Amino acid sequence: MKPTRSHGRQSARPSMKPRALLQDTPDYADVWQARIVTLFPDLFPGVLGASLTGKALQDGRWQLHTHDLRDFGIGKHRNVDDTPAGGGAGMVMRADVVGPALARAQSHAHGRWPILYMSPRGRRFDQAMARDLADCAGVTMLCGRFEGVDERVIEHFGITEVSLGDFVMTGGELAAQAMIDATVRLLPGVLGNAESIEEESHASGLLEHPQYTRPAEWEGREIPPVLMSGNHGEIAKWRQAQAEDLTRSRRPDMWAARESKD
Repeated sequence: MKPTRSHGRQSARPSMKPRALLQDTPDYADVWQARIVTLFPDLFPGVLGASLTGKALQDGRWQLHTHDLRDFGIGKHRNVDDTPAGGGAGMVMRADVVGPALARAQSHAHGRWPILYMSPRGRRFDQAMARDLADCAGVTMLCGRFEGVDERVIEHFGITEVSLGDFVMTGGELAAQAMIDATVRLLPGVLGNAESIEEESHASGLLEHPQYTRPAEWEGREIPPVLMSGNHGEIAKWRQAQAEDLTRSRRPDMWAARESKD
């Protein structure tokens, strides 16, 4: 078997040739890890290699490992799927392919380490789940393709199915990257200003208040005077009122949930 590809603690140096973000590195027990089981390992790190998540990846604040399902394929052609039992359209990912791949990924797991399957029938991903994943030692994500995965794999490993929303994608890789991004930014030291996490949308059950910056006037529109007043008490009250109004009008489901807790 080919070794899994990973990225860990490395320094960033200027070079004429860009260095691959995914390289073989040792695991660190104190570093949060994401292990991705996928038919398309070359899609990673993708957007996770840019901006703050990419810098945190280079700095070793988290690690990313991919496990290529094709390495566990059956026969000369490394088949990973077969026709659905009982008939029907499409193909289903085989249990005797996905199972060994997950077992390999989980052989590195320690502590609280859930397995998630990117699935349109799963629980909807939200900020609370991102916070919970950030508190884990790591996570393994199974990226499905075709018509899905043999149900026996889900049952055997006690996998949690997770969805980005009520729509269907061609595979789970983009969803996995979105969920990892939302989680990694909550890890200690990834964001420079911890207060920004506390004030942003969904952190307190409300959408975030509007934001402004210079210039003070643009296209005939001015920054609300209260934000220029220097009165931090009034600014806090304005922001709270704005957050409540936005949540009430745009996300009545969130507002109702907040009201039920009061």
